[in-house]
Amino acid sequence: MSKKAHIALTPDQVSQRVIVCGEPARVNRIAALLDNPHPLAENREFRSMAGMYQGQQITVCSTGVGAPSAIIALEELNQCGAKLVIRVGSAGAIQHGIELGDLIVAESAVRDEGGSLSYVEAQYPATADRHLTNGLESFLVQHNVQHHVGVVRSHDSFYRDDESSICEHWHSRGVLACDMETSALFTVGRLRGMQVASVLNNVVVYQQDIQAGINQYVDADTAMMDGELLAAKAALHALVSLRC
Repeated sequence: MSKKAHIALTPDQVSQRVIVCGEPARVNRIAALLDNPHPLAENREFRSMAGMYQGQQITVCSTGVGAPSAIIALEELNQCGAKLVIRVGSAGAIQHGIELGDLIVAESAVRDEGGSLSYVEAQYPATADRHLTNGLESFLVQHNVQHHVGVVRSHDSFYRDDESSICEHWHSRGVLACDMETSALFTVGRLRGMQVASVLNNVVVYQQDIQAGINQYVDADTAMMDGELLAAKAALHALVSLRC
């Protein structure tokens, strides 16, 4: 079997149940929750590991930053047989009351990124798989984890000169938070017949300085790292709760 060009995996290495995340180092932290975790491949921004969870094979793969690389990973994972995919990511809140380390379960996403627009017109909705989303919510409610459920926005840059006014615009429309990959994964995943969901760890408080928030995340603030761990556990619960 030939390896896929970017994720450097062959179909026999990829399970039907997959967690994706942006940061390669996060792959290691998530894989630590699995039984018999072991590395698979590493190429460019794509690092992958595998293991078992409650008797089910799980693959964990990083996607890098932004929609284009996330779509590449999703497409190649799909070609390798992935069916159920959950993004365990980070986001910046654009509503008050969402604290650092709170989790956000995306029901749908504003498609404010260019990757998915290269596939299908903007009117096509970016929506999560309801079964996986229900699994995420079930875990979070059962374990009394602070979380929020609703619409997020995915975009291509948070260093725009008009970023503050953009956030205010979507704040006024009830959007919970912004990330860079969810809408692309929802859109392309649905077009490819995959079931995709997204649970995001809040790393920036609304109307806090963006750079300050990013620096806090880099410094591994305890609340945010706890949020990441809970998001990963919720994703694993949701993945093993469904039949492929």
